[in-house]
Amino acid sequence: MNLSSWFAVRRELSPRKRTMLGAGSFLLPLLVWCIVSYVPFVWHPMVLVNNPGDVDYFQVGMLVDKGVFAEESSTMQSLGKILPEGNPANPIYLPAPHEVAKAFYTAFITPPEQHDGQWLHESLWHSVQIIFWGFLISSLIGVPLGILCGTYSAVSRLNEPFIEFFRYLPAPAFGALAVAILGIYDGPKISIIVIGTLFQQVLIIANTTRKLDYALLEAAMTLGTNRIRLLFHVILPGILPELYRDQRILLGWAWTYLIVAELIGTSSGITWFITQQARYQHFDNVYAAIFMIGLLGLGSDQLLARLGKKLFPWDRPANKE
Repeated sequence: MNLSSWFAVRRELSPRKRTMLGAGSFLLPLLVWCIVSYVPFVWHPMVLVNNPGDVDYFQVGMLVDKGVFAEESSTMQSLGKILPEGNPANPIYLPAPHEVAKAFYTAFITPPEQHDGQWLHESLWHSVQIIFWGFLISSLIGVPLGILCGTYSAVSRLNEPFIEFFRYLPAPAFGALAVAILGIYDGPKISIIVIGTLFQQVLIIANTTRKLDYALLEAAMTLGTNRIRLLFHVILPGILPELYRDQRILLGWAWTYLIVAELIGTSSGITWFITQQARYQHFDNVYAAIFMIGLLGLGSDQLLARLGKKLFPWDRPANKE
């Protein structure tokens, strides 16, 4: 095997290598998880009781610390009583991969513990709506403002110093204020998504706009293009592939703010589902819900990446993803 072909600097990988490395990025963490879950001597700090013996507080299916189990076994042996029996196990908060895989299906068909709770598919759909509206509002403000800041120095100087200051303020800190102003339903959640992405969006898009070759602007202005036509016929088409890529990245940031946003106001969405499942110690459902968020985010990003190849076939970076 020629290692230099795998570690060539900024050289395009073959489709076969791309597929192998892409699969490996998921299979390696899964392999580690399987080893930790199924190989007893790797970790397994607990013991799953199969037979409580004469230990009065042990029950079948109970998880006990290894030290406690050994101590009780020693006590029962010294008293000449029946010894407890058990198998090495991991803590309840680390279910095995097959348990989480099963939860991917059962979580959709298992009714909520509370009569007024949401099913998993209802929670997911509610969270998707929060992301959609939050990011849409952020983009309606951030994209035009970012382009103007990147085009006109006066607009940049008027807005960016305050935006630079505001972007360091943690979005969750505005949770109580958002509830006071917008109520306890979806308004505060959407506002946290907006606050978490808007100010970063303006700065990133402004920087993308500044990267546009100034010679294009000079040529357009020499030909007598007015400011509005300059924006819509030169700048916007010139930055559109990069702008599209920026929005894909920023959409990922919106997903990272989702969990914090849904803790504000009324309990709903995928965060509420995760909280409820953790409360009843259904950690297989907790992991399944977390992975579903990742799959939704990755799936939407890959869909947008493929769409970008269709929209911007001339853009080389877009067609490399």
